[in-house]
Amino acid sequence: MSDDRVDTTTTTTGAAPHTTVVERRSGGGGTALLAIVLLIAVLIGGYFLLRASNNDTIQTEAIAGAAKSVGDAADKAGSAVSDAADGETK
Repeated sequence: MSDDRVDTTTTTTGAAPHTTVVERRSGGGGTALLAIVLLIAVLIGGYFLLRASNNDTIQTEAIAGAAKSVGDAADKAGSAVSDAADGETK
């Protein structure tokens, strides 16, 4: 459906006829709708980007914690071996 409107007026005054054509176009709101959809898409994309960043931070902290636990266990095992070796030499 077209929102174009054409008004044609023909007038004759004196010598020659004169025709005036007036065209009016009204926007259908398609641009506003497109802008709203684009804004929603950007907001949703930003939300998922922030969630992914937060998940990466959580995973990094978990890996660092596990590595520290392994390091602590290795220290304890080293101390136990050292104590056992000291006991054998006495």
